[in-house]
Amino acid sequence: MSLSYSVGERVLCYHGPLIYEAKVLKAEVWDESNTKTAAVGPHFFVHYKGWKQTWDEWVSITRLLKYDETNVALQKALTNQASAAAASSSGASKGKGTSGGTSTTGTGTGRARKDGRGTKRGREEDDSHRKPEMKLNVPEALKVQLVDDWEAVTKNNQLVPLPRNPNVLDILLEFKDHIIKMGKQTNLRDPELILPTIISGLQVYFDRSLGANLLYRFERPQYAEIRKTYVTGPKVVVGQEKEMSAIYGAEHLLRMLVSLPQMVASSTMDAESVGLVKDYVNELLVFLVNERSRFFLTEYESSSLQYQNISRS
Repeated sequence: MSLSYSVGERVLCYHGPLIYEAKVLKAEVWDESNTKTAAVGPHFFVHYKGWKQTWDEWVSITRLLKYDETNVALQKALTNQASAAAASSSGASKGKGTSGGTSTTGTGTGRARKDGRGTKRGREEDDSHRKPEMKLNVPEALKVQLVDDWEAVTKNNQLVPLPRNPNVLDILLEFKDHIIKMGKQTNLRDPELILPTIISGLQVYFDRSLGANLLYRFERPQYAEIRKTYVTGPKVVVGQEKEMSAIYGAEHLLRMLVSLPQMVASSTMDAESVGLVKDYVNELLVFLVNERSRFFLTEYESSSLQYQNISRS
């Protein structure tokens, strides 16, 4: 069996919700007779660049990415998203949380590549408490979407035109109907009982996390305009304010979904709940990629055109 990665190859490797540069030290195909972790198939022993050797580990092929321009851009996009979340959670009282920051507070993985001492301290805490880990299977097409989204906003100074149609709530309700219609064809546990809670939880988390965690710096003026138009402005009728899940769409929903593992890592969720959320979110990612031509934009707009559209709303 030929292996997709070779010994000595420079690669990118998922560790929790983030991606780090690594080097393949060994490559093996495991079966029931020689597996080291009860898993089977191709596995690779990797060393993370800048980390102590104590963190070298065997990983499955699903955690590895080729070291190329697209995957490096994905790495940067996820790191920027995590930095925004960490800055928000550690500095909310100061009101200084902005995306693209350099804050290294938060989970231990947040500073793993550059600070060995911080990494060790974070890993020791993780090892002692062993909080359940949420591993998402992000389809390749959605990884490309994340990269394109990041480049459009941060490099091209473009914005997602708002309000979006369908919006986040529309998409979540479509997903709910889709799963219910599948009936016994789905492997998800008790969908009729659990789905309403999952959908409600994702909507609430989106509404609460958007302004704090999910925006790039260039998007903040647009967000302020949206808030004024639909929530706080003088023309907004009391009782008719709109949640952000009724304004934003798939682009920002995807940003939230890939940030969920970090949220789970800092939560008090038990292993069973984490497993349930993981299964449903992975199914939602499949739904998003299958419907991506309807849900995601192919082009963003310049900021000046976007503000004209908002003012006419």
